[in-house]
Amino acid sequence: MIRVVVDDLAGLASDAIVRPATTRLDPTTPGVRRLEQVGGKEFVGRLQLHKDLAVGSAVVTGGGGDLPAEFVIHAVIRSDTEPVSPTGVARAWLSALHQAQEWEFAHLTVPPLGTGAGNLSIEAAAEIMVTVLKVHAENAAYPSSVSIVVESPEDREAFEGALRRAGSAES
Repeated sequence: MIRVVVDDLAGLASDAIVRPATTRLDPTTPGVRRLEQVGGKEFVGRLQLHKDLAVGSAVVTGGGGDLPAEFVIHAVIRSDTEPVSPTGVARAWLSALHQAQEWEFAHLTVPPLGTGAGNLSIEAAAEIMVTVLKVHAENAAYPSSVSIVVESPEDREAFEGALRRAGSAES
């Protein structure tokens, strides 16, 4: 099941939250930065790396603090030298979905990946995410449900339109 909700990513319960990040696990938008506030020192302490991750990869850490999920999947969508791109977002989202399959996370919450100032439009992010999710779901048991958490009714409509075009509308 795929649903699109206007809500606060840091307040919606799930098995894991997908968090768009840089190669150093830095947040990519102010909305994502809120996860650090809610997760507190416990969550932020889990964001330490020995080396940068690759754009298109994903890694699982524990949540922490008051986060509504026990785990966070960090989807790496940009680096200092590689800006957000449709290809990088698609690879990172697929990597996050593979992590959900491997860890057997039944329910994910995820914001639009790759959006924000100078990045992808909400419509482009919706098309990429819905397409990748639909292909993944054809061959995977996990996640069995995904809540795409958006900030406005207009963003919700962009995702619902992409779901309708993909024949996956359940929001």
